[in-house]
Amino acid sequence: RFYEKVQALHQDPKASVDNPLLAFSLIKRLHSDWPNVVYSEEATRNTQALHAGLGEVEQELPGAEDLDGAARALMRLQDVYALSVKGLASGVFQRAGQPPLYSPGRRVSLSADDCFHVGKVAYDTGDYYHSIAWLEEAASLFRLSYGSWNLEDRSSLEDALDHLAFSYFMAGNISHALSLSREFLHYADPSNQRVSRNVAKYKKLLEMGTGASGTGRGAMVPHHRCPPLMVLPLPPQAAPEQLLHLSCSYETNSSPYLLLQPAKKELVRIQPYVALYHDFITDAEAETIKGLAGPWLQRSVVASGEKQQKAEYRISKSAWLKDTADPVVRALDARIAAVAGLDLRPPYAEHLQVVNYGLGGHYEPHFDHATSRKSPLYRMKSGNRIATIMIYLSAVEAGGSTAFIYANFSVPVVKNAALFWWNLRRNGNGDGDTLHAGCPVLAGDKWVANKWIHEHGQEFRRPCSADPQD
Repeated sequence: RFYEKVQALHQDPKASVDNPLLAFSLIKRLHSDWPNVVYSEEATRNTQALHAGLGEVEQELPGAEDLDGAARALMRLQDVYALSVKGLASGVFQRAGQPPLYSPGRRVSLSADDCFHVGKVAYDTGDYYHSIAWLEEAASLFRLSYGSWNLEDRSSLEDALDHLAFSYFMAGNISHALSLSREFLHYADPSNQRVSRNVAKYKKLLEMGTGASGTGRGAMVPHHRCPPLMVLPLPPQAAPEQLLHLSCSYETNSSPYLLLQPAKKELVRIQPYVALYHDFITDAEAETIKGLAGPWLQRSVVASGEKQQKAEYRISKSAWLKDTADPVVRALDARIAAVAGLDLRPPYAEHLQVVNYGLGGHYEPHFDHATSRKSPLYRMKSGNRIATIMIYLSAVEAGGSTAFIYANFSVPVVKNAALFWWNLRRNGNGDGDTLHAGCPVLAGDKWVANKWIHEHGQEFRRPCSADPQD
């Protein structure tokens, strides 16, 4: 039965990467469901062959960190795109009363055990806002199938009710915690001492008037283990007169490199200055760069004081490519230099950074330029990052936009296009309007290549103006 289920889910291998629900299910099957089947009593007759088969691939399988990360990714998509948990569990990516944000070719639903695992990840970190939503769905699905049993499941209705009751208690809804604990005793062992003590405790609290309204410990609020998405005041939309100056053009930038094939430039914003260059690379070049970076991909790090470390607010994998890695990388450097009109020779620019954002991959609001002299960026001794060029190496089906927070606009992923902006003003100060974020990938596999150019070497290419405020 398990084999038939897996076979059905693998009819379209690419779909397992594009659809976050399929991706989560795949990771969970490989980490816990399949070993659960292998080590079950039903498999005892084939124990030796099954254990040997699992042993051969065990090191290649996703780990607990991968599975928990996939669960957190689903919660991130739920939050950022205001998706209904009930809808997600049934394979629908939709906000209440809105058309679907993404309609997969093949709809896949999550099982009660899947929903329990997502809720348990939130529960274990004290995030009762998310645990309640996912454990409610798990309990609802377990009730529908009560009496039947799936070999690969690691949880049950009793587990869901137990965790859900405590989540509601911690959120302040004591009366509901009491009713769920009573339901637990009805379905499970009525003599369970721990849950019986909880029932007595909840009844006593209600009799004392604590939480009689269901909110004795205060209203339910989200609790995040990692920093929540930054909520920032947004300025008014761009004035009509600003929009009038936006244009599309063929640019040579006085560069011989672009004379025969000018760059296709779309001016996205004037302040901050952001331009999108369409068809900046070819499909073949994009595939070459992804292929070169693939074997070297590691979890992305961020600057933290004078060090670099992993962080929950940046979920991606990245690799660095020198221009000597391949003629394609060298040609790309020359093209960037021509379009930007800047000097990319070492040490005036960093190596090409290739980044892959997978399931729920994102990067919360940040500046590309250093905001402190202690930043590792200054170790290059070539000044701050004056400009960024970000090349979209792939398309995505939904999500993944680059959002400029203070400037209040976003740029969707446009395959093979390059996004350029100035990080520093002409006086050398950082431009606050360049605060930007990589929105979570809702569906698909997002690849980008970043080139960061430093201010030293650009003194005569982008000179300061006569106005020190510029």
